[in-house]
Amino acid sequence: MRIKRILATTAALTCLAALPACKGDGQAAPPGAPASSAAPAGAAAEGALAEAQRYMRQFTGCEDLGTKPDDPRMPRGDFPKIGQWSVTEVGVCRDGGGQGDIAIAVPKDMKAFQAGYKQYVMDRISGGDGAYGLFSNVLVGKGFVAFPTSSKTAMALLRSDMRVLVCNPGGRVPEGYKREKPLVEGCGLTDFFAAEDGSGSPNFETPQDPAGGGEKLGQPKTGSLGLARAGSIAELRKLVGNSLDCEKHFSTDPEAVAIESIDYQPAVKGNALDWGITDRALCGQPAGAQRAVNLSWLDTVGDMKKLQTRAKAAQQADLKDDGKLKATVSMLLVGENIAVETNSPSARFGLYQLQFLYLNCVPGFSAPSGYRLEKAQVEGCVLTNYEPEHPVR
Repeated sequence: MRIKRILATTAALTCLAALPACKGDGQAAPPGAPASSAAPAGAAAEGALAEAQRYMRQFTGCEDLGTKPDDPRMPRGDFPKIGQWSVTEVGVCRDGGGQGDIAIAVPKDMKAFQAGYKQYVMDRISGGDGAYGLFSNVLVGKGFVAFPTSSKTAMALLRSDMRVLVCNPGGRVPEGYKREKPLVEGCGLTDFFAAEDGSGSPNFETPQDPAGGGEKLGQPKTGSLGLARAGSIAELRKLVGNSLDCEKHFSTDPEAVAIESIDYQPAVKGNALDWGITDRALCGQPAGAQRAVNLSWLDTVGDMKKLQTRAKAAQQADLKDDGKLKATVSMLLVGENIAVETNSPSARFGLYQLQFLYLNCVPGFSAPSGYRLEKAQVEGCVLTNYEPEHPVR
């Protein structure tokens, strides 16, 4: 996966209400009643599922429509069941050209569906899966929702009026793609499809060498693709709220901020002012009756060069022991005028989506094509979203 393909939080589309399911005689079928157990490719079956099939077949394959719950192609887990999120019908068809399947859900109330999906994403994030929903395969159509298993199928469907529903606040839409208003706040609808394996929509913001000098993708010779910014600790807390344990466990008290444990050590040691930091806060639960949990530190920075210089010296001192950085010491991720210290790989993954980059001062470090690699403000260091110990594929 290429991290820079990640989605952004703003986007959305107005979706129409679900189409009614009808029997062959034109009478409305009861909620959840299947039109048939399977509809051949050329069958003229009635109902919302058949309407969805006919629509999608204008853009990609959707053959062998089935509605039986025990159909082996029917997805498990994250796919909504009848009665969930106002869904009244479910089905699945095959896209031979895209070499995948398309699950279909027909909600009675599209707004209720989007609200239900958003809550599900938020629950997963609160449960520790901060990246859930960044690679959404939930495509909203007019009266139905499709869940394609193939990137090729998804991108074919996005040539229609269908849009990807993204409710993870860390999602990002690159320039050149649509951002349209959804039916619920906090989600977005877009024609950008991000895939973990990099097979999704191309990111047109990928920097290119105008002279054709063979510059690696994601590694501009000068400048930056952009970094996170906040005007205060309060703004920074809000910005990183879904990546770190800051909503319920947060303190700016100097004694609390100075806390560290054997499992969680800050990158910044001693007087924070000597590091160019103007304000500082602690997220997570300090040790009490039990060991500390999810400690991370937030910093507003008045002198970024001073911060990076001190951090470089600390990394080099750590490397002298065994050539490795201590796993319990937080890694320093920087923005334009802010920084976050955390030793949680999952938290850092979420922060990379928010345009933070890790200050890496390991000699000889390089990043593969597709990852960001930019100049730091101090010689001998780079800013990157690539971690050799935790590569994202």
